[in-house]
Amino acid sequence: MTAYEPEGATGRSGSSGPQGTPGADAGYDAVVLAGGAARRLGGADKPGVRVGGRALLDRVLAACAGANRMVVVAEPRSTAHPVEWAREDPPGGGPLAALDAGLRHTTAPCVVVLSADLPFLEEETVRRLLDTLRPDGTHESRPAAEDARPARTGPGIRPDGVLLTDPDGRDQPLVAVYRADALRRELAVLTAAHGGLGGLPLRRLVAALDLTRISDPVASFDCDTWDDIAAARARIREHGHVLDEWISAVKDELGIDLDVDTGVLLDLARDAAHGVARPAAPLTTFLVGYAAALAGGGPEAVAEAARKATALALRWADEDTPDAKPDAATPTTPAGATPTAPATEPDAG
Repeated sequence: MTAYEPEGATGRSGSSGPQGTPGADAGYDAVVLAGGAARRLGGADKPGVRVGGRALLDRVLAACAGANRMVVVAEPRSTAHPVEWAREDPPGGGPLAALDAGLRHTTAPCVVVLSADLPFLEEETVRRLLDTLRPDGTHESRPAAEDARPARTGPGIRPDGVLLTDPDGRDQPLVAVYRADALRRELAVLTAAHGGLGGLPLRRLVAALDLTRISDPVASFDCDTWDDIAAARARIREHGHVLDEWISAVKDELGIDLDVDTGVLLDLARDAAHGVARPAAPLTTFLVGYAAALAGGGPEAVAEAARKATALALRWADEDTPDAKPDAATPTTPAGATPTAPATEPDAG
């Protein structure tokens, strides 16, 4: 297990590099290893364990939704995101064999490699990893082990990859981005040296690569035991996380890929509840969503429907104040007076 700490979330990604270099403008593929035995979970289907209403695998796939293609190395299953499936031969051959199998389905210059048990991994963490593959052509790195190759530094030298470390400084090679050519090169070397990749530990690959490391105590948290699962489930129910987690879970469940300003919708619900009646809040937000769908959907349609409904709720509330003034656009009749028909001009004819 990677130790979990509640503070220290990832920073946002930086600038991208020119086309053809690792960075925000260059495409990337993702390989997710999801076929482990999960012995410390009693053999449970770990990728399918739900945290915050979503399977762990679906949470990881959401974080790399920007990939050109997502490859999952495991037996096929239902997922909330479209993926390609791969399998190591023989099944259960270990992480290097699984990585090799997934890599065969990729074509992008950069490959994000992830395990399927990262409940707090977010898309901005993936982007941070990609952007740390310095597109300016320089980097600094340190070898991970005594038998690792000396780190290379200087202009024109790019690292082979970037991985996260946990709070204790331990490498997490399954929360990383690698140059695909470097992975293929070293996997071929290991295959030739050992007659195959089955049963080889992941550290053999990490030791052969020149890597940059960045620390992230939250995104690097993985779930190896039921205690880890319990800790993850507790965290997402904390006040600062629960709403975002719930919205993400609902979008996955409904198959919705839509990012809207939830603050606008919350303000609308507040105004409808306070200005009209409490049940008006959920009903109004439902009608806003329905109206947005009729208008073609998308964040702009939701924002416009919410704007109109908010304005209506505020007008409704204003009418119930003691000093409310009549709407200037509506003629009124003084108390006790007899209504009269509006004056008309003589017919021109």
